[in-house]
Amino acid sequence: MTVHKTLFITGVSSGFGRALADEALAAGHRVIGTVRSETARAEFEQHPGGQAFARCLDVTDFSAIDALVAEVENSLGPVDVLVNNAGYGHEGVFEESALEEMRQQFDVNVFGAVAVTKAFVPFFRQRRAGHIINITSMGGFITMPGIAYYCGSKFALEGISDTLSKELKPFGIAVTAVAPGSFRTDWAGRSMRRSERSIADYDASFGPIRAARQAKSGQQLGDPLKAARAMLSLIASDAPPAHLLLGSDALKLVRERLASMAQEIDAWEAVTRSTDG
Repeated sequence: MTVHKTLFITGVSSGFGRALADEALAAGHRVIGTVRSETARAEFEQHPGGQAFARCLDVTDFSAIDALVAEVENSLGPVDVLVNNAGYGHEGVFEESALEEMRQQFDVNVFGAVAVTKAFVPFFRQRRAGHIINITSMGGFITMPGIAYYCGSKFALEGISDTLSKELKPFGIAVTAVAPGSFRTDWAGRSMRRSERSIADYDASFGPIRAARQAKSGQQLGDPLKAARAMLSLIASDAPPAHLLLGSDALKLVRERLASMAQEIDAWEAVTRSTDG
């Protein structure tokens, strides 16, 4: 028997957020989504069935988040599942990328997700129920040249999610970090913010990487609709995991990274142990 739930999803205008919202609504769930304009709000709420609600919110408008979440809880009723999906990718050689670009990346991908989560946690804790899903990335486990700021933000969100899962477990609240691999979203296309090139020394190593990433956009292995269905099965689980990879590429690359880390730890074990008093 399907239990219908209320989902609050940040960033439902495109990508994983839109795919999850559409699939959740089709399955009979109620969805409250955040958008960036009144036009987008009106468009989302036209979804057939009368179970689609939207609120205008920029997740970096930290002073507005608590009041909006309280209004949603009071006017639309209790939220069962929070999905922190809003985010974007930044691409740029570390040395060429301005510090302000890193601040912007972390404001959206980390501080925005944390601020929305902090607003919902008291409601979940009081009800002794709830599920928080943070959309991270395989870039929260592995790294690739040219996306240091992005990987840093996703590593941070993975760590925060894992810690939060331990803090909230006694209250019956689940926290899952969902780490997709490469999917056919706008991540590497119009949603990607790219730093300007300025240092010729990186031309040979980074030039082909940027070109390949742009060429691959829209042709990635992963299907966002299948990712949405996987997340619906996660929401329906009585024992959701703290971490969930999506995509065979993420599975392969993360396993390789973990194996490499284990080998390195073993190789330096004697030095590691030598520091004990």
